[in-house]
Formats: sequence, structure tokens, C-alpha cells
Amino acid sequence: MIKKSQQHLEKNNESYFEHMGIALKISFDLILGAYMAFMHALIPSLFTTSASNKIKKLYSFVESRNNNYK
Repeated sequence: MIKKSQQHLEKNNESYFEHMGIALKISFDLILGAYMAFMHALIPSLFTTSASNKIKKLYSFVESRNNNYK
């Protein structure tokens, strides 16, 4: 597992802490998007486009990172 983790970090040209920061940012954004979608499910007038916008932004962010390391 350690070797695979090291290979993943090398492939992405990141240190352990750089990778942790990015993964935590994505995690936080996913949690926030899930919260907005949940609140929208309960009260449809809340967050009418916020959750889908968050997903689009995250997708663009992840795709741009993936394209940089191919």
C-alpha cells in the first residue's frame, strides 16, 4: 500500500501534504454540495442551482488536474 501511495504521489507530482490538502478541499466541497442538495430536497426553494454548480466546479477542477498529469 505504501508503494502504491508513493507512486500515486509521484504521478501527480505532489508531496504527501500537498495531496492531503487537495483531497481535503475536494472532500469539504463534496460535503458542502451534499448538504446543499439535502437542504434543497427538504425545501426546494433553497440552493436551487448551488449543488449542481458545485458538482460542475469540482468536475472541472478534478479534470484539469488529471489533464495536467497525463
